[in-house]
Amino acid sequence: MGSRAALLRRSGVALVAALMVALSSPGCPGDDPPRLRCVDLPRPPSLDKIALERVFPGVSIPGGVDLVQPPGDDSRWFLATQGGQVVAFDASDDAAASVVLDLSDAVVVDGEAGLLGIAFHPDFASNGELFVSYNAPGGGGAFLSRVSRFTSVDDGEAIDRASEAIILEVEQPYTNHNGGDLGFGPDGLLYFGLGDGGSAGDPQGNGQDVDTLLGAMLRIDVDGGSPYAIPPDNPFAQGGGRPEIFAWGLRNPWRWSFDRETGDLWVGDVGQHVWEEVNRVVLGGNYGWNVKEGAECYAADSCAEDGLIDPVAAYRNTSAASVIGGVVYRGAALPELVGRFIYSDFYLGTIWSVDAAGSVTVLSEGEGRGITAYGQDQAGEVYAVHYDGGIYRLRPRPADEGPGLPARLSETGCVDPAAPTTPPAGLVEYEVNVPFWSDGATKSRWLAIPAGKAIAVEDDGDLTLPPGSTLVKSFHVGEALVETRLLVRHDDGGWAGYSYRWDPEGGDAELLEAADERALEGQTWGFPARGECLFCHTDAAGRSLGIELGQLDRTIVDADGQAVDQLDRWVELGWLAARPSATPLPAAPSDPLEARARAYLHANCSHCHRPMAPGGRSAIDLRYATPLADVGICDAAPRSGDLGIADARLLAPGDPQRSLILARMRSLSSTRMPEIGSAVVDEEGAALVEAWIASLSACP
Repeated sequence: MGSRAALLRRSGVALVAALMVALSSPGCPGDDPPRLRCVDLPRPPSLDKIALERVFPGVSIPGGVDLVQPPGDDSRWFLATQGGQVVAFDASDDAAASVVLDLSDAVVVDGEAGLLGIAFHPDFASNGELFVSYNAPGGGGAFLSRVSRFTSVDDGEAIDRASEAIILEVEQPYTNHNGGDLGFGPDGLLYFGLGDGGSAGDPQGNGQDVDTLLGAMLRIDVDGGSPYAIPPDNPFAQGGGRPEIFAWGLRNPWRWSFDRETGDLWVGDVGQHVWEEVNRVVLGGNYGWNVKEGAECYAADSCAEDGLIDPVAAYRNTSAASVIGGVVYRGAALPELVGRFIYSDFYLGTIWSVDAAGSVTVLSEGEGRGITAYGQDQAGEVYAVHYDGGIYRLRPRPADEGPGLPARLSETGCVDPAAPTTPPAGLVEYEVNVPFWSDGATKSRWLAIPAGKAIAVEDDGDLTLPPGSTLVKSFHVGEALVETRLLVRHDDGGWAGYSYRWDPEGGDAELLEAADERALEGQTWGFPARGECLFCHTDAAGRSLGIELGQLDRTIVDADGQAVDQLDRWVELGWLAARPSATPLPAAPSDPLEARARAYLHANCSHCHRPMAPGGRSAIDLRYATPLADVGICDAAPRSGDLGIADARLLAPGDPQRSLILARMRSLSSTRMPEIGSAVVDEEGAALVEAWIASLSACP
C-alpha cells in the first residue's frame, strides 16, 4: 500500500541528519517573524474572560462541598466538607478556620456520599437554626440521605450536635447520585435535591416515578409542622404523587441555587454519558430523565417528549464530566456577567455563563477543574471551592500576551506555504493498518517530533510522543480538502486538538475557535470544538490514536517506489531506539473474519471502551488483544437502554438483530456510536461486524 505523499528518500545517515536540522530550524533567512516548524507549537491565546484569585490563604481544607454566609452577615463564611465537618472563618485575608460542627463519625463517606450541603434558616440571627444534608447508615439500601436541623445558641460560634432533629430521611438504593444540596428559597421554604438513586441509566425508573422522592427537587415547610408541613401549591399536595415534590425528572442535581434578584431556581444536573444539563426549574416541571438526556431521547431513537422540559443549556461529556451548578452573578467586579448563571465542569475545567434565554458564553477553558461548589457573598461576588482545599474569587482576567497559535495553517510550519495541501520537508507521513471511520473522508497523516527527542514504547504497544510533537491529519471528502486537524502535545505535557477549516478554493485554512459545520454534496461536515478532540483521544488510549505498534507495523512505499518497513524507518530517524516486535492489526480480505471485525472495533471503539476510560465507558474492553471472553459484551445485558430491541444483548451470538453494538453503529440519533464526530453510517464496517456476529455460535 503506497502513501499519497512521499515520506523521505532512503539515503542513509546524511538524510536523517538533514531532517533533524530541518525540524530544529527556527526559521528561514529573511523570515519576519520566524516561521514555525510544526514542533513546540504554542497554545492559542486564552479565550478566558475570568481568572480565579486565591483568597483566605489560611483556609485550606480538602473535600469542601458547600460554602455559605449566614443571612445578612458578610463577616463570616461556613464551609461544609464531605468528610462530615462544618468549619467557620472570618471574611478576611488572615482568616483561620475552626470546626463548629463535627459529624464525621456519623456520616457515610463513599464516593459521592458524605456531608453534602448546609443551609442557614432565613431567621438564623434570631433562631440559630442550621440545616445539614448528609448520608447516614441505615435503611434497606446502601444508606440514607438525611436532612437534619441543628441549633446554635452563640450565633454560630458552635453548633450544638446534641440539638440534631431529623427532618427527612430517604433510602438510597445505590451509593451514587445522592444529590444532597439544600437551601431556602425566597418563599422561606426549604428545598432539597435528590438524585435518581444511582447505578447507571436509572434502572429503577425513579426519575419519572412521582411516588418516590428520588430524582426530584423537594420543597417543604420546616416552620409549619413537625417535622415539616407540605406547601399547599406543591404539585402533588392533594395526591397523585409524593407531596414533597416540587419538580422531578432529574438525574443528579448536585449543586443548584436561587437567583437572589428574580427568585429563579437554577440547577446543574449531572448527565449519564453524553449530556450535562443546566435547568431552570419551575413548580411542577418534569425535566425528562430517564426518557431524555439533555434535549435528546435517552438510549432510544424516539421517545414521548410531551410535557418534558429541555435544559436551558447542555454540553457534551467529552471524556469524564460532572456539571457543577453555581450562582447567578449579582456583583460589581464582572458587570458583563450580571444576571447570568455561572457553572462549570469538575473534570473538563470549563467555566460557562448562561442567561435565561439560553445564550452560553465560555468564561474559562480550564480554571474550573476540581471545583465542587460556588458561594456568593452578600455583595453578589462569586467564590469557588476547590476539592483540594483552596477557595477562589472570580475576577476579570488580564489580556494575554504572546503570539499564540497562528490563525492560518500555512503559518504553522505544518504544511508547505507554497503548496499548503502537502506536508513540508521535515515532516514524516505515516500510514495505519485500520483507519478510524471519518464519514467517508480519505485522510493524509504526518508527524513532527522535536529534534533529538525519541518516542517511548509502552507495554501495551502504545507509543508516547515527546512534548513538542504534532500530529497532522487532513481530510478530503471527494475531491474537496475540507479540514486539517493538529493534535499537539504542548511543552507542559498536555494534549490539545485544533481544527483548521480550509477555504472553499483550497488555498489555506483558518483556525477555528468553536465547532462549525459545512454543507458538502450529500452530507454535512462537522468541525469539532476544541474540547471535543479529547473525547476520542482519551488519556486511557494514550491520546495519539493510531500511533501504536499494531497500527504502524506495515510496509509502505517510499518516494523511489521501494517497499520499506515503516517501523524500521522510524528507527532510522532516531525516533525509536530499536525495531520493536509487534503484531499488525489485520485488515486484508484474506485475514480471518473475527480478526478483521475485532481490529475494526479496536480502531473505532477501544479508545473509549477499555480499562481506565472515562465517563463509565470502561465496563467493556474492545482492544484487539483482549480475549473475547474478557471483552464484556458477549451475551451481556445492556446497561444503558435496550433501544427497544426485545431481549437485547450487547452482542448476541448468531443474532445481529439483537446486538446493540451493531444497532448503535447504524443509528444516527443520540444512541449512535461513536457518540460524536460522525453523522454518516460506515456501512462497510457495520457489515463486517454484522457478519462476524452472525458467524458466532456461542460465547467463549
